[in-house]
Amino acid sequence: MTGGAPGGAGLPEITSPFPYRVNPHADAARDHLAGWARDAGLVRRESARQRFDRADFGWFAALVYPEANAAHLELMADWFAWLFLVDDQLDDGLFGRSQDQVGDVVDQMRAVLDGRGPDPAGGGSALPTVVSSLADLWRRTTADAPPGWDRRFIGHLEQCLSTAALWEAGNRIGGIVPPEDVYIANRRHTGAIYVCMDLIEIVRPTRMPDEVRGSREFGAALDAACNVVCWTNDVYSLAKERALGEVHNLVYVVQHHRGLTERQALERVHAAIDAETGRFLAHERDVLVAHPDWAGPLGRYLDGMRTWMRGNLDWSRRTKRYRTSAATGEERPEEYLEGRLTGAER
Repeated sequence: MTGGAPGGAGLPEITSPFPYRVNPHADAARDHLAGWARDAGLVRRESARQRFDRADFGWFAALVYPEANAAHLELMADWFAWLFLVDDQLDDGLFGRSQDQVGDVVDQMRAVLDGRGPDPAGGGSALPTVVSSLADLWRRTTADAPPGWDRRFIGHLEQCLSTAALWEAGNRIGGIVPPEDVYIANRRHTGAIYVCMDLIEIVRPTRMPDEVRGSREFGAALDAACNVVCWTNDVYSLAKERALGEVHNLVYVVQHHRGLTERQALERVHAAIDAETGRFLAHERDVLVAHPDWAGPLGRYLDGMRTWMRGNLDWSRRTKRYRTSAATGEERPEEYLEGRLTGAER
């Protein structure tokens, strides 16, 4: 599967050297997710539900975690729904432009992750929906987490939220288009891709010492894989984001700072994705050579990176999440964002 990339005829395709794979529990994950999102209160209004269904997060999880068992795949789909709905709140609505309100909600999330938050089953109705649903996700996730995993995951999730709430929001308020190098480094955080890579260890038990995980070779492979995922997302979400006036997109950043047309910028980013995929393959070899005693767990984690790069591409080609409003008749942000998620309606 190498379908054409968006942007018009004649543009190069985004291709992947990794095989297409899909989890056999995909349909069950879709059914589960619809019920969980409803029961958790994440999706209430009909316009929000229709938009949520079009994204098809259950299928996305099945593509990037093809070896997960049924229960883990359902958990991954739930995480995707939570992460994307929080991202919508930060990117598309007023919540992401109110740093005080974001700070309050993030503090409540941190309390849940640190084990200090209230039990949603006993008084959790007073919590914003993103907090009470996070408590459910966290309970189910940590049940199968290897030692030390929770610390790494919490750090990545906090950096994801703080970078989106402070750096991105500050750029929007100030009308700033960030430099390419700054954007690329921060994009791996705002895209929650470190968080999603951490989840590989939940669906594929992978224990490695800190000196392997923190090695230059492992970090280089991880960053290359994350870049491929994030930049691919930017290509497919470009039209949608520009229609909303969003500047946090690599294609637009390249276009703006290099004085290019949109088509020329797309060509540059397509070529960069190909080059970054090649760098991942080189770093993958390096990390296996540098740490031969850990070839087994490293191989499982690296394979998880591969399925993320390929699965994200396949989902991005098919999902209707990034179709423009003119093409789908989709509601404006104020019509599909759920204020109860962040406590705005309380």
